[in-house]
Amino acid sequence: MNYSNCPVEIIERAITPRGEIQLQRRGEYFEVISNGTFLMATYNGESERLLVRSALQHVANPKTVLIGGLGVGFSLQEALLDKRIKQVTVVEIEEKVIEWNRSVLGPASNYALSHPKCKLVNDDLISWIQETGDSFDLICLDIDNGPDWKVFEGNSLLYDELGLKTLTQRLNPGGSITFWSATPSPNFKDLLESFFGEVFVYEIPQSHGDPDYIFLIQNDTIAL
Repeated sequence: MNYSNCPVEIIERAITPRGEIQLQRRGEYFEVISNGTFLMATYNGESERLLVRSALQHVANPKTVLIGGLGVGFSLQEALLDKRIKQVTVVEIEEKVIEWNRSVLGPASNYALSHPKCKLVNDDLISWIQETGDSFDLICLDIDNGPDWKVFEGNSLLYDELGLKTLTQRLNPGGSITFWSATPSPNFKDLLESFFGEVFVYEIPQSHGDPDYIFLIQNDTIAL
């Protein structure tokens, strides 16, 4: 973990239906911990921004974006910077993450949640995406720590064949889906290739620790 030599100041702990979630400060930066496992921080948002930026580069005329997982707001902010985007829907299950983004974490994303183009949904992405009738030009997913390293095992439903099929049903023609991962996840890459065809993989080095990874597919490569 970056900046691990700095002392930790606990800002808030809360009990949710999924266990304990904790906001802490380490130097000038903030971290969110879930059930003792590191989830996100404000000190390096390059991979979270690339999650959106890479998809934008692969879509000719993007107007609508779905972001699964609010995090500290970096992905949302990146989507809102593109003037072509008309609406960004963010689905976040944790009320505390939403609350912190509106308060102490707000400056990290320039209070992106308050932007008029932002539509916030406080729900479980897995159930919501099965029920919604909306479709999107970009679907950018930063759920848990990716397909291999999951704090909540139920999130594995997003990364199996049924989950991938549901995602394609929510993707507009010419659209793109990106997945954030804390690991290179070769098995997930193989699954994506068998399901979609060509897969683009981005490796994002970190100043301390292992790289982050982005997996990207386009709907015109889907082999169903």
